[in-house]
Amino acid sequence: MTYQNLLIGLIAASLIAGCESSGVDNVDGVVKAEPAEAPTPPPSPVVGIAEAPTPAPSPLTEVTVTASRDARAQYSSVFSSDATKNIEQSGFNDIANASIYNPNFKPVDRERYEDVEPNPVKLVTEAPVSTFSIDVDTASYAVTRRYLNEGVLPPTDAVRIEELINYFDYDYAFPAPDTHPFATHVTVTPSPWAEGRDLLHIGVQGYDVVPEERPPVNLTLLVDVSGSMQNENKLPLARKALKLLIDQMVETDTIAIVVYAGAAGTVLEPTPASEKGKIISALENLSAGGSTAGGEGLRRAYALAEQSFIKDGVNRIMMITDGDFNVGITRDERLEDFVKRKKDTGVYLSIMGVGTGNYNDQLMQTIAQAGNGTAGYLDTLKEARKWLIDDLSSNLFPIADDVKIQIEFNPASVAEYRLIGYETRILNREDFNNDKVDAGDIGAGASVTAIYEITPVGSDARQIDESRYSPAPADAEARADELAFLKLRYKTPCAAESTLITRPIKSDEKLADLNTASEAVRFSTAVAAYGQMLRTDPYMSNGFGWDDVIELAGTSKGTDEFGYRAEFIQLARLAKTAAAQAALETGKNHTDIPK
Repeated sequence: MTYQNLLIGLIAASLIAGCESSGVDNVDGVVKAEPAEAPTPPPSPVVGIAEAPTPAPSPLTEVTVTASRDARAQYSSVFSSDATKNIEQSGFNDIANASIYNPNFKPVDRERYEDVEPNPVKLVTEAPVSTFSIDVDTASYAVTRRYLNEGVLPPTDAVRIEELINYFDYDYAFPAPDTHPFATHVTVTPSPWAEGRDLLHIGVQGYDVVPEERPPVNLTLLVDVSGSMQNENKLPLARKALKLLIDQMVETDTIAIVVYAGAAGTVLEPTPASEKGKIISALENLSAGGSTAGGEGLRRAYALAEQSFIKDGVNRIMMITDGDFNVGITRDERLEDFVKRKKDTGVYLSIMGVGTGNYNDQLMQTIAQAGNGTAGYLDTLKEARKWLIDDLSSNLFPIADDVKIQIEFNPASVAEYRLIGYETRILNREDFNNDKVDAGDIGAGASVTAIYEITPVGSDARQIDESRYSPAPADAEARADELAFLKLRYKTPCAAESTLITRPIKSDEKLADLNTASEAVRFSTAVAAYGQMLRTDPYMSNGFGWDDVIELAGTSKGTDEFGYRAEFIQLARLAKTAAAQAALETGKNHTDIPK
């Protein structure tokens, strides 16, 4: 009998017959079955709600596997087969629940991040226009922090530089009353990591909502209670986070709770926020178990949100999950299509990701973008406080939909450019004027920062040779005082047509020294450098290192009321250590390590 057949037989016997087996020797290791405690009583008709204990069935048997590398490979192949599905349906959603005890065994990392390449350098004479959607998500910053706190560098695809930059508040001036919902701020400085090049900073600041005048909120909490959510950094953390959120709601708000595991169910019908005791009690009774029918959960949450829709209010679903969908609609494309269709109902969708090992960041990003929402990641209760208290207005109250930015560079002044970050938000040039093309949304009080690295005409730092037969720039003399032209489009919430904002970027807006720039510009530059180094981008000068990031951030930290910037400096130190360790292990510099 092969090791694989033996293990399948043990699992089948333990799950079906509830028998107890003695240890069995194997050439590659030892497989032994040991009696386990009686299982948790069956869930109530609505999965995820704890009930009073009921008589337990005959005890299951816990399978303990201790094996060599070859045996573990066979074990992994068993759990990639249909046997896995049987275990999941029995409540053993995670391989960890099969209790693999071996100090040399490392669980498979199933986290998913979209594979992207850094934006390339472009010649202005060939492609003078750059178009992208804004991004106010912050998930990447928290995910990156989690890896660094564990002493390792994050996967390069987990690093989205714009989300690192936009994690911070830069105290940009708010727009004047009775004008557009945004104010734009532009600064040009020398690049600290590439001599002969400049950085073009574009800051967009939205207006904030006066608390006394904020609209009522119809909030539907969609909570993943599947077996993969059992760990302390998943459902238990989510419950604590949602209590913070519930405490911020006011009497005019309503809150409903939908859960999903193997199926989906309504735990709490829309309830006035004034009944906080009832809402928190429903939250406390949630427990994890079963597989993950995330698609069905979304369907039910949208139905409930539409049923209690507030015409002049904010209607939002807030989903808390690790994204490990494995029942029903599971493909990213089908979930994206479903959420896109629901976007027109006026219900916004926000995502709070949790957990490690099986976190599906790619899915979180896909459905949040499709649902006119934001995506965050909770690695600690402190992050939950930032997302749900400090930044609640920007995460809850939309002030503009489909916000797009387009920059046209002047070939008489700028030879080359590259956009730092926003790789997953790039749009076609024609998409800017097409109101049917979706883009990012922005909440009250939120700001967005974008940074271009540009090479002035005549600089020796050019990276691309000019074409021998390039035509001379048209109207160069008439626009010689301009570096570029900025255009911004947005829709008021739920509107069909967009509004246009424009302004030229003048040559005299360039500063001679980065040190004379504002704290906001200098700190965002430090964060941009940090992100590029984590991602091993090829555009950083060899002379610019982690110590330069730390120094630049330290001199522009400002008042730092909540300590977020001080934490960033510590993360940069951790990144320096992790990069040095990676170099020792691979024999290469961090920037030479392939993706």
